[in-house]
Amino acid sequence: MTVDASTTAPVADARALGLAHYAARGVLEHVLARHGFTFQQQVTLRAAITADAPQTADDLVTQIQGSLKSDPADIRATLDELLAKQLLVADGAHLHPTDAGREALAAASAETAPVSARVWGGIPAEDLAAAGRVLALVTARANAELAALTT
Repeated sequence: MTVDASTTAPVADARALGLAHYAARGVLEHVLARHGFTFQQQVTLRAAITADAPQTADDLVTQIQGSLKSDPADIRATLDELLAKQLLVADGAHLHPTDAGREALAAASAETAPVSARVWGGIPAEDLAAAGRVLALVTARANAELAALTT
């Protein structure tokens, strides 16, 4: 479905958000598979690469669990996979991305960039700002609801 200025856009709701998420994630997972990554591996490796300071496995588990709401055991398995692929390396208690990990993520990101540009391109800045505010509010509310359910 193409939505433009002459088309009445659907109201944003949980279904619309989910459809957008899975459409974009489907594209990303297709690209990542060509580079030998899963979605969770990419998110985890990116977290290690972009961290301001060296991260422990526990640090990364906490961060990824906060982002993806994944089971900690699954995240630890992902860390083990990244270590086995030599995309991360252990240095004492800390995990560091290897050059191979940085290069692999950079290659996948470079392939994804033009697709992202086509998906996001041409959307007016004010629409992106409004969507960003709504998504931040929905995220905060959903995180509060999840916290209430798990305490």
